[in-house]
Amino acid sequence: MKLTRISDIRRKELRQAAFAVLQREGIAGATIEKVAAQAGASKGIVLHYFNSKQELFEHAMRESNLVLRDAVVARLKQAKTPMQRIDAVIDGNFEPHLFQPSLCHAWLSLCGEVPRDEKLRRIQKVIHGRMRSNLMSGLRALVSPEAADDIAFGITTLIDGLWLRLGLQSDGVTREQALRQVKGYLAARLVALKVNA
Repeated sequence: MKLTRISDIRRKELRQAAFAVLQREGIAGATIEKVAAQAGASKGIVLHYFNSKQELFEHAMRESNLVLRDAVVARLKQAKTPMQRIDAVIDGNFEPHLFQPSLCHAWLSLCGEVPRDEKLRRIQKVIHGRMRSNLMSGLRALVSPEAADDIAFGITTLIDGLWLRLGLQSDGVTREQALRQVKGYLAARLVALKVNA
């Protein structure tokens, strides 16, 4: 049995605290002091584990993405057909406990820094790459590679846009509306390609 080091536990707690502060304050209002207070630690402890505010929030972005990834993976493990795989990715990206205004605000706050931060840009690229790969694992069994790539791009764009909408307007979209939009797009594309899924 592998033992978890205390330092790993502490870093995880600080990443989670940083993401909680981002949900509440956004990137502009988030400070090391507020993260320390959220974690019940001192500023010195936070800086012991993370060299800067920027590094801390990069790790917070990774932490938040792990939660979303785990939700999708749990659904993918249950999927038995190509269509179930696609649905697992879509449903996982709109998990009820994740598709919440506060989480969308925090995510938007981090995404706003992507154009200026190479590490955040790399993280975002990995996130999009994983979502595309997961979608393609189902789509390739239903349509041509070119159509699969195009549909995957459409789905990921809709998912990003719906998260953006909820982040900008807390009453902007419900989970049910989001699922209906994405699955409606998918169904229309498959009908146009004469696919019986």
